[in-house]
Amino acid sequence: MTLIETADLQQIISLLKNPIHEDIELIKKASKFAEDKHAGQKRKSGEPYYNHVFATAKNIAELHMSATTISAGLLHDVIEDCGVTQEELKKEFGIEILFLVEGVTKLGKIKYIGTERYNESLRKLFVAMSQDIRVLIIKLCDRLHNIQTLEHVKKEKQLRIATETLEIYAPIANRLGIKKLQRDLEDGAFPYVYPKEAEEVGKIMKLKKVEVEKHLVNFEKSLKKELAKNGVTKFVMDHRVKGLYSLFKKLKKYKGDTEAIYDISALRITVDGISDCYKVLGIIHGAWRPLPGRIKDYIASPKLNGYRSIHTTIFTGDGGIVEVQVRTEEMHQEAEFGIASHISYKEGVKTKSLNPNLLWLKSILPGKSKESYEVSTEKALKDVPSWIKELVEYQKEAGEEFVDEVKTDFFEERIFVFTPKGDVIDLPKDSSVIDFAYAIHTDVGNKMSGAKVNGKFVSLDTTLENGDRVEVETKKNAKPSKKWLEYCKTTMAKRRVSNFLEKNK
Repeated sequence: MTLIETADLQQIISLLKNPIHEDIELIKKASKFAEDKHAGQKRKSGEPYYNHVFATAKNIAELHMSATTISAGLLHDVIEDCGVTQEELKKEFGIEILFLVEGVTKLGKIKYIGTERYNESLRKLFVAMSQDIRVLIIKLCDRLHNIQTLEHVKKEKQLRIATETLEIYAPIANRLGIKKLQRDLEDGAFPYVYPKEAEEVGKIMKLKKVEVEKHLVNFEKSLKKELAKNGVTKFVMDHRVKGLYSLFKKLKKYKGDTEAIYDISALRITVDGISDCYKVLGIIHGAWRPLPGRIKDYIASPKLNGYRSIHTTIFTGDGGIVEVQVRTEEMHQEAEFGIASHISYKEGVKTKSLNPNLLWLKSILPGKSKESYEVSTEKALKDVPSWIKELVEYQKEAGEEFVDEVKTDFFEERIFVFTPKGDVIDLPKDSSVIDFAYAIHTDVGNKMSGAKVNGKFVSLDTTLENGDRVEVETKKNAKPSKKWLEYCKTTMAKRRVSNFLEKNK
């Protein structure tokens, strides 16, 4: 009996949304092809190499991706490891799957050995990300299985792969809004990078979970009665437990004070529509007192990765404090699967219901013609988010410090700052007014003469806070000074200031 006849492959097929006969046959064909081509190859663990490509495909399927993307996951190593030619793959599976497999193959060619090669590999990753996001999703799912089987590689390699996962791959999953991938990557890599801390956080999690869930169970019963009393009967209620690495980061933020962390376990309520979200919030606040400053409306102001939900933290009345999250089913799918929840084999991107923060997806999912798979980076970048555009531009001019600069500028803790028109600018924490100006446009930064934060004039070295509204004033004769370099947080702003000073010596 071959693998394609087992229940394992059926698991992948069962995860497809409304599959047609062609979808199922495509996956079966890709599975058989990959199994045959990888025959006799073994992984470090001694298991057949096919198990890895199957696991990668299953990770893709769990994100509810298309049969095309799943099949590309099954085939993602056949060019690199099996000597399959591009012509053969194109003949068997068509131009679209060839395009995806080639994209992943290009990312895999350079191994992460030495700073120069590591930089080059990241550059390729970011360019691939701008051309077809599915290439990146396959790569993330491939990395997830590598993390899940990391015990079979040498210790020094374990640390390198796990560190890279925490510092680059998990943050990318986060910025794409794919919470499921981010959580699995982080919690898989965490014990290899911080073994002692992982053990300690695991113990804290057990203790706090028991304490919090005791209050949750009592509160859940009371809340259901309160909702019913107010005519709300159509909802789903469940618990969400915080990931271990996420808890570790929060403990660092609060200097180990577990009493300051209220969301180790949270109650999640899923309702039909947006108006129902606010009705439920009103019912909760009418019956229980919320903690001041702990109400976050990500429906009115979504996170830049597309996340939408309402969060509130309330006193339960029995000595407990509980976080409650309210969202629609569509928001829940977006929260778990991010952009993956909008990508479909037959429809491309569902633009009618697409979160406005994700409309850029339409421009980087090519159609089915040959020409569309030879899209240039410049064309692909037309409508993608500014942070992806910046990454692609950034890698063209970055030097030896590329990796460290990327971590600081793109993957550290973020703040969200508003323009006078209400547009959101996404910056690293501790950014200044100068960073904001250059994030808008190089010319805005170069001509900046002053700035207002929340309606008040401030000095240019002012550090911005989450939610600040910033207005930049420009003058024709204004120009940067050398002093500005001390006030910049982002490498991008520093580079723009340095470039101007160099040109205008």
